Amino acid sequence: MADPKGFLTTTREEPKRRPVDLRLMDWREVYEDFATTKLQKQAGRCMDCGIPFCHQGCPLGNLIPEWNTLTWREDWQQAIERLHATNNFPEFTGTLCPAPCETACVLGINDDPVTIKRVEISIIDRAFDEGWVTPQVPTSKTGKKVAVVGSGPSGLAAAQQLTRAGHSVVVLERADKIGGLLRYGIPEFKMEKSRLDRRLDQMRAEGTEFRTSVNVGVDLPVSELLAYDAVVLAGGATDWRDLPIPGRELDGIHQAMEFLPPANRVASGELDVSPFDAKGLDVVVIGGGDTGADCVGTSHRQGARSVTQLEIMPKPPESRSDAHPWPTYPMIYRVSSAHEEGGERLYAVNTQKFLGDADGRVRALKLVEVRNEGGKFVPVPGTERELPAQLVLLAMGFLGPQKQGLLEDLGVELDARGNVARDKAFKTSLDNVFVAGDMGRGQSLIVWAIAEGRSAAAGVDAYLTGRDVLPRPIAPTDRPIA
Repeated sequence: MADPKGFLTTTREEPKRRPVDLRLMDWREVYEDFATTKLQKQAGRCMDCGIPFCHQGCPLGNLIPEWNTLTWREDWQQAIERLHATNNFPEFTGTLCPAPCETACVLGINDDPVTIKRVEISIIDRAFDEGWVTPQVPTSKTGKKVAVVGSGPSGLAAAQQLTRAGHSVVVLERADKIGGLLRYGIPEFKMEKSRLDRRLDQMRAEGTEFRTSVNVGVDLPVSELLAYDAVVLAGGATDWRDLPIPGRELDGIHQAMEFLPPANRVASGELDVSPFDAKGLDVVVIGGGDTGADCVGTSHRQGARSVTQLEIMPKPPESRSDAHPWPTYPMIYRVSSAHEEGGERLYAVNTQKFLGDADGRVRALKLVEVRNEGGKFVPVPGTERELPAQLVLLAMGFLGPQKQGLLEDLGVELDARGNVARDKAFKTSLDNVFVAGDMGRGQSLIVWAIAEGRSAAAGVDAYLTGRDVLPRPIAPTDRPIA
């Protein structure tokens, strides 16, 4: 245990966010620096529970009480060793994960939970600053070649594990830069891409090969892909959910993942102006999740006149309800940095129709309030109204992996939910093809993607060598406690 009285004497404290008027002028991460002395006190709040439920909240099995104690003791090198023991990329989870470990924290039963996520990102940032994150080059090679399709968190985790196990690994990415959604889906203000680039440098030094602008099934025939000793499919859940209502064909209505990538390219200097710029427009974001919030924050930085986010569900409660008892991940009202920056959030509303102008461009939405009756959302009579909008962004989630192209050409079996079916070793219906992340699991959290990548790598390594040495954090049947 770190500080025996820490949970009694220290209250939860997080770093402050930079002033809104300043951070809207750039794309940098929103948080200010957090003093080491404060961080140590926060780590000291950890009670080192006899049964640490934070482990249950984290699919990676992160050794959270251990590195909390090590941080409190200022043993930073040992802390990063324990953090890396279960997580290839704590800088990704430390910035992007919604922290189910914190909602499972035992202290959270009757107090504010430990700031686990803040301790995590501070450890890895300190490790990079001190030069402790170095390439782990394998001491011997197996002679086996593995192709990983997709360079998001699951693909990168699988690739790093397999490279370190001695296999020759190539990561194939259809975009022109490595990173998947980490590169072009996540805005810079949530995770600066320098965090991704420095990790990719480590992976290159370890021997992982990266090939960009390779659309497997188009630029690379499936026959060549199957010539590898093993293949890991990690292309994500990219089949976005649409909104087929009257007026959908109007100009100015775009999917979130059409809007966010060019905005990220502007932030990185690859583009001068996004083709979907929100400057001076009334923006409406349909969908109340994290992707919707990313659209809200991006629209603010582009200079939108107004930003409104719509959610068909009612407004969540401010604290846990009986429907989400500890240690499950609660559905509560949360305010992200993007919401803090302005705009309006409307709950229990449904879009009935898009309205256009004489030039065929969207000018407004026709909304109606709804209530839940028997599991169906029923319009409330007399609540119809118009909401001005010259840019509409659809952020309603994803239906699963894209079927056309690679998956159809491979002929892999799908499960009842439309994801790629796999066995307990993450192997698909094809003998040497495995699947990890959202492509097999469906849309999920980054911490699950990394856990799946590590687990699939263990399955591949066992298939290729007959050994059972790589960690398997989860099984394909595992589900969050949320």
